[in-house]
Amino acid sequence: MRRRKFMKNLAGAGAIAGAGSLAAAATTKETDRFSWKLVTTWPPNFPVFQEGVNRFAREVKTMSGGRLSIQVFAGGELVPPMQTFDAVSQGTTVQLGHGAAYYWSGKIPAAPFFTAVPFGMNAQGMNAWFYGGDGLKLWREVYAPYQLMPFPMGNTGVQMGGWFNRKINSLMNLKGLKMRIPGLGGKVMAKAGVNPVLLAGGEIYTALERKTIDATEWVGPYHDLRLGLYRAAKYYYYPGWHEPGPTLELIVNLKAWQSLPQDLQLIIETAAASSNIWMLSEFEAKNLQALRILRNKYQVKLHEFPADVIRHLHKLSNKVLDEEAAKDKTFMKVYTAYETFRADNDAWNALSEAAYAKALKL
Repeated sequence: MRRRKFMKNLAGAGAIAGAGSLAAAATTKETDRFSWKLVTTWPPNFPVFQEGVNRFAREVKTMSGGRLSIQVFAGGELVPPMQTFDAVSQGTTVQLGHGAAYYWSGKIPAAPFFTAVPFGMNAQGMNAWFYGGDGLKLWREVYAPYQLMPFPMGNTGVQMGGWFNRKINSLMNLKGLKMRIPGLGGKVMAKAGVNPVLLAGGEIYTALERKTIDATEWVGPYHDLRLGLYRAAKYYYYPGWHEPGPTLELIVNLKAWQSLPQDLQLIIETAAASSNIWMLSEFEAKNLQALRILRNKYQVKLHEFPADVIRHLHKLSNKVLDEEAAKDKTFMKVYTAYETFRADNDAWNALSEAAYAKALKL
């Protein structure tokens, strides 16, 4: 009876997580134990991101009664940060990874949809697409050829526009900039005359300080403060048009996933959903506190992107999406699904969140 009650509670937690149906599990004994390794793209002890992954591993161990133990390695401790995807795909050394899908856009053109789309959905919309729509199903279809099972696990909320070593008064000020900006945002910036660069989080400050790059986007005030970016660049811009609600990912080697009994699969799914909520909540709670420190203690001045720059970047974003869709069938499939869901989400938002925000100003 206790076992039936335990399984019923786990099933309820999985329904709340809403991450979709589980893959078929291998037949194993309930006493079997698993010892896995998880690698990330984040620096050691990195706030929220690496903390969230460590929290995930602790929850899995606790909920499984120690049957599934996960050892976490930060970027570079076991494999280089940008080799996380390949390491988990191969599954020879590690079984899990944590990063952002748009890091793999060179390998999978449609991958950025599962992180962030310029001028796209915010965190609430992304979670709705994954858990309530067909986003997670599509994500798993796209990753299946690489022997990976993905889960949403973290979100930063709307980001800042980035740190620049020159003022952006017009589109001309963007031309020739070397900027760390990944994903579709990087492709949009390239069309605006920027030279996009892909760097892991731990490499950003040094590159900006040494002027290897002229600008960088990262996350938001809480992370930007901790990374010390205010010491390497003068101008802090908003809004984060390129990443309005970037989702982070947990990836599990498919063979390793299928070796687990169903209750351990459900524990991973539930712990990932828990960490997804926790990370977003941390950023929402701490960003403004960090921004006050940046402005009051370090005299950082905020700058809003000029309206004409934003309008032009929006047009370029639509152009990039259409061009990428014309080149890749999978990109087109995911793009169509994303836009279909987004249209409904925007229509509802106009009557709910946006309408409420407008009412507060009356």
